[in-house]
Amino acid sequence: MNPNLKRLQPYPFEKLANLKAGITPPADLRPIALSIGEPKHPAPAFVKQVLIDRLDQLAVYPSTKGLDELREAIAQWASNRFKLKPGSLTGAHHVLPVNGTREAIFSLTQAVIDPAKPALVLSPNPFYQIYEGAAFLAGAQPHFLPCEESNGLIPDFGAVPETIWKQCQILFLCSPGNPTGAVIPLETLKTLIALADRHDFIIASDECYSEIYPDELAPPPGLLEACAAMGRDDYRRCVVFHSLSKRSNLPGMRSGFVAGDAALLKDYLSYRTYHGSAMPIQHQWASIAAWQDEEHVKVNRDAYRAKFDAMLTRLMPLMNVRQSDAGFYLWPETPIDDTLFARELFAQQNVTVLPGSYLSREIDGINPGANRIRMALVAPLEECVEAAERISRFIQQL
Repeated sequence: MNPNLKRLQPYPFEKLANLKAGITPPADLRPIALSIGEPKHPAPAFVKQVLIDRLDQLAVYPSTKGLDELREAIAQWASNRFKLKPGSLTGAHHVLPVNGTREAIFSLTQAVIDPAKPALVLSPNPFYQIYEGAAFLAGAQPHFLPCEESNGLIPDFGAVPETIWKQCQILFLCSPGNPTGAVIPLETLKTLIALADRHDFIIASDECYSEIYPDELAPPPGLLEACAAMGRDDYRRCVVFHSLSKRSNLPGMRSGFVAGDAALLKDYLSYRTYHGSAMPIQHQWASIAAWQDEEHVKVNRDAYRAKFDAMLTRLMPLMNVRQSDAGFYLWPETPIDDTLFARELFAQQNVTVLPGSYLSREIDGINPGANRIRMALVAPLEECVEAAERISRFIQQL
């Protein structure tokens, strides 16, 4: 077996299951889960209809590269959304459909890392655990950059030593952040692109929460948008990951894309051809419909705004919590240890949240997720309101 398998840590939800083991919450309180980021809003009816209409495509092998029509729809969406130079991001050369961003993040890391050289994979801390696992299994070493309140919950990239940048092969960004909800400013993205040029590493930006934001007139900037602002229409050393899971409430369809550097994606396509991961054709046609419609996404944002307003109104008097820049998570501080808070909240109020320390690694004695919890506002509005009221009662009783 690959010895790097032994370096993998349990996933946060495995830790959470162990934390809750043996507890019987009050039977008169219905369970409310704010722990997993699985959207519960209805999937768009028109997308479901496309799936039904294309079920005959079950008899056809999909190609790894995907339908021309899908790649063009994605290129058009990304160009419009991120203000790219017309024609600079093409479906033919700059886009690959993937089976969700998780699969793509993992496989791109395997394709990119050269373990024969010093190989660091830089990642925010806290982070989406696939960044770490992908690095280990590619023969690289994760290097974590703390996301602390003093720097707006994004890494202090200026504090990273030159010696670290020189060994970096991939810099993972997550903007909007999971779990912090923090957005990396456009000027910071430009600075990172210049660093990638100087030290010859790849920036892989996980942007799957980019379409959920509070201000309709201020969508979060993206890495390709920063390239365009710098006049870098080749998107060299830059790739982004996007998904329909959060944007369109379609997590079960496993549909996303990777876009950016054409030369990098050409080699990545060769890897994927052997990797054997192609999106079913009926899912591709349904994805085209989703990427070409913005109305359902606006409705989705409205629903999240209502939930943020309702929860923050109830929790802000009792917790250090604020509106996230974007995404659907709250990242509040806890008045007691985060694991104890999560365990006792479940035991007393039948509400499940995720301890922040499970999403982070302790570096130099500091875990930036300690004494925080992640709350995913994915449940219906009335459940979120009830959860906030139960959390308020729990805190008042501490």
